[in-house]
Amino acid sequence: MPDHDGAPSAPDFLTKPTLNGELVLLRPVTVDDVPALWPMFLDAEAMRLTGSHDGEPDEAGIRAWYDSRGDQDDRLDLAVVERATGKVVGEVVLNEWDSGNESCSFRICLVPGTFGQGLGTEATRLIVGYGFERLGLHRISLEVYAFNPRAHRVYTKVGFVPEGVQRDALLWEGERVDAVTMSVLAPEWSRHRGRP
Repeated sequence: MPDHDGAPSAPDFLTKPTLNGELVLLRPVTVDDVPALWPMFLDAEAMRLTGSHDGEPDEAGIRAWYDSRGDQDDRLDLAVVERATGKVVGEVVLNEWDSGNESCSFRICLVPGTFGQGLGTEATRLIVGYGFERLGLHRISLEVYAFNPRAHRVYTKVGFVPEGVQRDALLWEGERVDAVTMSVLAPEWSRHRGRP
């Protein structure tokens, strides 16, 4: 989607959509979601799977972060709401926009106790589809650590393809862990719509 100079124009990350699925609804994340998301920041397993070395969470800093998400024009942060309960169960993010290559990164994190229900798979399909179909992205990529096979399966199910291994990318409690880089491209998405 070139602008009048022929250069790619930035996607509209400032518009924060609401995306409806069968299991989840994605909507703009706000500071009011912090209590529901807080267990993510306290869960040792969530910290391990995301490679987060941040230590004790800073509630004031986290609240300030979520309070500013609506003003961001270079990324999209959405809350994952379980439709059956109306509860916020996580977040999905498109970030690290690379204008020259019309690409960005993707990440997802769910609160403990919500895995294995298809919520993450549907949330991933919804935001990745939005990235390609509405924002006009060409490539969406992610990194997943070798000790997170569950996430790797979800990403593969949605159409992400392994590209390579970053050896010893994470040092976690004395163990060096590889990270797999995966991506999905717009032409692939147009063929399978997240169901390869």
